[in-house]
Amino acid sequence: MSSVPAPPERLGIFERYLTAWVAACIAAGTALGYALPGVFATLSAWELAKVNLPVAVLVWIMIIPMLLKVDFGAMGDLRRHWRGIGVTVFVNWAIKPFSMALLGWIFIRHVFAAYLPADQIDAYIAGLILLAAAPCTAMVFVWSNLCGGEPRFTLSQVALNDAIMVVAFAPLVALLLGLSSITIPWATLLISVALYIVVPVLVAVTVRRAVLRRGGERALQALLARLGPWSLVALLLTLILLFGFQGRQIVAQPVVIAMLAVPILIQVYFNAGLAYWLNRRLGVAHCVAGPSALIGASNFFELAVATAVSVFGVHSGAALATVVGVLIEVPVMLTVVRGINASRCWYDRR
Repeated sequence: MSSVPAPPERLGIFERYLTAWVAACIAAGTALGYALPGVFATLSAWELAKVNLPVAVLVWIMIIPMLLKVDFGAMGDLRRHWRGIGVTVFVNWAIKPFSMALLGWIFIRHVFAAYLPADQIDAYIAGLILLAAAPCTAMVFVWSNLCGGEPRFTLSQVALNDAIMVVAFAPLVALLLGLSSITIPWATLLISVALYIVVPVLVAVTVRRAVLRRGGERALQALLARLGPWSLVALLLTLILLFGFQGRQIVAQPVVIAMLAVPILIQVYFNAGLAYWLNRRLGVAHCVAGPSALIGASNFFELAVATAVSVFGVHSGAALATVVGVLIEVPVMLTVVRGINASRCWYDRR
């Protein structure tokens, strides 16, 4: 028999002011990236198939403590969450890429066209589509944890999206871009799945079993309490790295970045709201609706950036558009988390 999901844990001071910490890290990363381009160029060069290894290590530190909470022996209970899984798949694959293509056409080709380089308009739209066609993987564990999400649902939904992405990403992007074929960096896709999902899951399963065998549930809870703060520290260090990598671009093209951010912002809030509302209409528990909305809204920016660079070039408008997705992912998703937590009483009033 499955247990009733516990309510979200009371936030400590560090978590309560996470938005302020994020803002400080964004500013620090941008400043350091602009002042020390050589250092960040060296760090960005530590990669495997365009997957940055320092970022991958920080992602492990972020999500392994969250995966330790997952009782993998009870994954069969997920059958009762089929409605939440269906909503997320529908939003990720039937709504998000097409809504982004529409928003790109409205804002980039028309509203902002006079203020953007004419020869990059198509490339900007292509980058936005690449961003929307790749659902988030690793970072969504952080968002799910912050809104008290069901960890087994989150893990299973991410694994399902990864499986769909392997077969659907290239055809969907090709359809929306009007291309007969598109080159996908398959090594990047497969290595990203391995580094961000397979390795952390294997580590979490091994550690969880060992801790439970030696000290039982009390020992596991003590370990989680010790590791919890490290997840958020790793998130903040990841921000410094990501913004440091793009420090000079942010300073050099602030207006272009702001205009590219508009359709991304609308797309995130629209898809998060749609998934959240659909889950409520279908009677899905809040602990599933929260991560469903977050997965439906966030993006696998590592794959999007790698694809844009390999297909259109490192200095293309497509690469810049995907980089903008990297820049706004964390602060925007934090506002979505805040909205989900604040609306829990409304959500449960059915």
